[in-house]
Amino acid sequence: MLLSNRIKGGFYGVAVGDALGGTTEFMTRQEVKQTYGWLSEMVGGGVWRLAPGEVTDDTQMTLCVAEGILSHPGYPEDPIGKQFLQWFASKPKDVGMIIRAVLASYNGDWYGTAKLVHEQMGQSAGNGSLMRCLPVALAYAKSAEMERVTRLQSEMTHYDELCAEACLLYNRMARRLLHEEPLLASIHAETSGTMYEGDLGAEPDCPASGFVVHTFRWVLHLLATSGTFEEVVQKAANLGNDSDTIGAIAGGLAGVHYGFEAIPVRYSKAILIKDELDRLSERFMALYTRVEGK
Repeated sequence: MLLSNRIKGGFYGVAVGDALGGTTEFMTRQEVKQTYGWLSEMVGGGVWRLAPGEVTDDTQMTLCVAEGILSHPGYPEDPIGKQFLQWFASKPKDVGMIIRAVLASYNGDWYGTAKLVHEQMGQSAGNGSLMRCLPVALAYAKSAEMERVTRLQSEMTHYDELCAEACLLYNRMARRLLHEEPLLASIHAETSGTMYEGDLGAEPDCPASGFVVHTFRWVLHLLATSGTFEEVVQKAANLGNDSDTIGAIAGGLAGVHYGFEAIPVRYSKAILIKDELDRLSERFMALYTRVEGK
């Protein structure tokens, strides 16, 4: 498969999983079933009153990370932070609790602010840095640089090490997929010896919540038990709870694995920001291959 197909698949995968799951966010699984039977189409609505194909903070912050990296690949912290603040100032519909607290109280020191919010709230192990980290894996061909920036973007808002760990595992899997490794083999290789190791075929014994460990367990389960991109994102949407974020995270890896051409056209064409995703995909392809030396 062409590398460009995988990179574009990653960007679209995040957006499709987000837009599909945004309809059912905060609903229970039973409520989703009662309302939609089995949600398979982008109908919008939900708590955020989304238009069909409209994305939420999951994709929007992914784009912030992407634009920051493109602005200064070697030292992306400041441009990523600038993108975060500009996005927050636009008063988006959906902003996660931890991210809102950090962006609202930012004092010029990302890591100091993240630590302060962690101490004030008593925790910062949400899934907000995991949902946006994929562009790092799609930008840096060199493993050490990829891991450095993956951790950096997480720690800017999430002080808890659980968040950085999940982001690193996720982007290592994405890196393997970019290098044509099989999906299940990539998952098992990176989860071996971690808290995420185990039988991925059984449903996790935890809610599909915004706690990063719960989120990642569900993401891995959905990826391991699905045979198509469509199946991954539909299963995520029909979970309810934090369905948009789980859909975005699982959809991102599924998009890298299956490629853009495997994403149903009715999904990709429905995404309202598809022109922006097309542009970013092209620019990231150029960045990745330039760094890799191809």
